[in-house]
Amino acid sequence: MAGRKRKMLALAAAVAPEQSTSTRNHSNRTELNRSTTKQKKHSKCENALNVETERSHYFTTNDLQHRLGEDFFNQPCISLAKAFLGKVLVRRCADGTELRGRIVETEAYLGGEDKASHSAGGKRTERNTAMFMKPGTIYVYPIYGIYLCMNVSSEGEGAAVLLRSLEPLQGQPVMRELRAARRKEGARQLKNKELCNGPSKLCQALNILRCFDRRDLASDTEVWLERDPDIGPAKPQDIISAPRIGIESHGEWAKKPWRFYLCGHPCVSVVNKEAERQSLSGNAINNLDSSDVPFETEQHNVKRP
Repeated sequence: MAGRKRKMLALAAAVAPEQSTSTRNHSNRTELNRSTTKQKKHSKCENALNVETERSHYFTTNDLQHRLGEDFFNQPCISLAKAFLGKVLVRRCADGTELRGRIVETEAYLGGEDKASHSAGGKRTERNTAMFMKPGTIYVYPIYGIYLCMNVSSEGEGAAVLLRSLEPLQGQPVMRELRAARRKEGARQLKNKELCNGPSKLCQALNILRCFDRRDLASDTEVWLERDPDIGPAKPQDIISAPRIGIESHGEWAKKPWRFYLCGHPCVSVVNKEAERQSLSGNAINNLDSSDVPFETEQHNVKRP
């Protein structure tokens, strides 16, 4: 009996190394498969990134050399609202996809005496706290209980700029999917110019969420602002000043021409023909030189037969 036990122990000792070797081989094969799978996934991500880069006509790199910092946001509200025009809002999604849109329409809300502002009279609440934070702070608030609007704080107590409309530049297929998710089934496909032509539409198209409230546009890793590498700042003669929208109940403050948009741009949410006529008329007068002034206006005392 003792001899049989010795034989079994010897046999087990002989088999153990083989099993250990087999286990190690199996483990190595598993690790190799995992490594190969990771390489394939990484390769797919790189390929997707390359495809997106090639698809974009406006941007060919993913660096942040054009990103705007704190200094840009630290200016008076109306000045910032105009300075936003032509700049590019960037949204980096969880999968690395970057969506870009050029700002073409804004509204300024000055706080304090501005009766149409959420911070009118210096009123500070849990909702509008971002308006009192440092310039460049994102203020996201809901309207009608289901839609969102994105604002950015400026210099001045309780002042902020509403982003009203964007021109889609990159990631339009993703924007279209995000917009379609909030529309009725079977609705017609949206045109590019319809993707972001409204404050709530741009939040849907760029997936701007409620949790973005109080985040810093100058340093956030998921949303930021860039200079457009293809065009410079908007020219004063191209900017239309018109009354703000949706604040008719605020009397004289509803008439303040603190909505700004790029004249003639197809992505503007609401065109104000009267404001455009006045702007064009004003530009025409400002561009006149002495040779353009009629003889009668220079010689007031001369009577013509």
